[in-house]
Amino acid sequence: MILVIKKILKKLVPSAVWNSLHWCVALAGAVKNRFPSRDLVVIGVTGTNGKSTVVQLAHDIFSEFGLNVASTSSIRFRLKNKEEVNKLKMTMPGRFALQDFLRHAARAGCQYAILEVTSEGLSQNRAAFINFDGAVLTNVRPEHIESHGSFEKYRQAKGKLFDKLKIKKDKIKKISVINLDDASAHYYSGFSADEKYGYGLLKENGRSEIKNHFIPEDIKFSAQGVDFTLEGEKYRSPLLGDFNLYNVLAAIALARAFEIPHQYIKKSIADFKGAPGRLEVLQTKPLWVCIDYAHTPDALESVYRAAKSFWVNPVRNHARASAPKGPLGRAISNGAGNNGHSSRLICVLGAAGGGRDKWKRPKMGALAQEFCDEIILTDEDPYTEDPEKIVDEVARGIQNKKYKKIMDRRLAIREALRLAQSGDVVLITGKGAEKTMMTRFGALPWDEKAVVLEELGKLNKK
Repeated sequence: MILVIKKILKKLVPSAVWNSLHWCVALAGAVKNRFPSRDLVVIGVTGTNGKSTVVQLAHDIFSEFGLNVASTSSIRFRLKNKEEVNKLKMTMPGRFALQDFLRHAARAGCQYAILEVTSEGLSQNRAAFINFDGAVLTNVRPEHIESHGSFEKYRQAKGKLFDKLKIKKDKIKKISVINLDDASAHYYSGFSADEKYGYGLLKENGRSEIKNHFIPEDIKFSAQGVDFTLEGEKYRSPLLGDFNLYNVLAAIALARAFEIPHQYIKKSIADFKGAPGRLEVLQTKPLWVCIDYAHTPDALESVYRAAKSFWVNPVRNHARASAPKGPLGRAISNGAGNNGHSSRLICVLGAAGGGRDKWKRPKMGALAQEFCDEIILTDEDPYTEDPEKIVDEVARGIQNKKYKKIMDRRLAIREALRLAQSGDVVLITGKGAEKTMMTRFGALPWDEKAVVLEELGKLNKK
């Protein structure tokens, strides 16, 4: 009922009025907490995909170097070594909450605060009166188009983070870190900053306005992760795929921008097994079971490609030329064999409701058709929409492959595990590490990992 009322109010009240109200609340929160960002070096990480991974990895690197760090993400809130799960179903918490967090961080002796920043949070003034010293861009893909009005407006909303770098604070230098391979790199590199850093995989995408480039060499992907050389240093990360290499490079570029030596960065990257719910492997034998947050076509394609490349009928090094392609069209080889077993990718997916990004639903279905051997469509955060209608819109993208529609998400997961045989891969996407399911009745408890482990336990007892 509350969600329905909020939806009605949003339609009746002009967005300009809402944003003005948010601005006033943000001001009140800043005043109440004595403008806490003045006492911290604040870094914002924005983009469509990869933000939470970059925030967590950067937190680990800065901490490894001996700095006191606080961070917020869609997954968790961290104050030094203490952490709390983010149960708000909101990446950027409400205005008072974010300012309160920064004051707690300063009071706890933190020197740095690394915040996951969203386009909607910026548009709604949740970042108002926060003085940012660093801004990181992961990537920009079509998302939240309905709420922003167009892709250009979505991109501009994220640009508000970089625009905040022009506000000076003492003698602290303002730093921007940009994905050079992203099609919007030219837009974000145009914002002023004292120092601009870029990262990517393709040297030809270097930009003259960005003096510092972090482009690795000797990249070798495998089922155990990726090895590469950067600034003459050899790195190893256990994370899979091109998309995760970008996340790693973003964190490295940020750390180097703040003059953290390589040895601290290398250790953190080697030890980092991934953010919860981001291509998180729950079982490897006799079959693979993995959960992932992927909720955009770009993210879904990335995890499907990774699963196909490294777990489903993996290719050998000598077959590199015919290996599955990564997001940039790069051949990926994992150096493993499959012993002749013809394994399958069994996918469980849906799409979020709330009237957001309806355009992507059939695209998600089309990706499942392209990559998955077995497809199970199910419920995923319908908000006030009809869950079956959402699933039917996803199914429109599946034209020439059979699929199952099981609206009860637990039963859908159970069926996927039941269908799987030794060597198969079950990949469940859309929820990741979230702890709630948003329905017309409000937020209901939902722990994807716990549910999957419970169903695996039942299956193993049979």
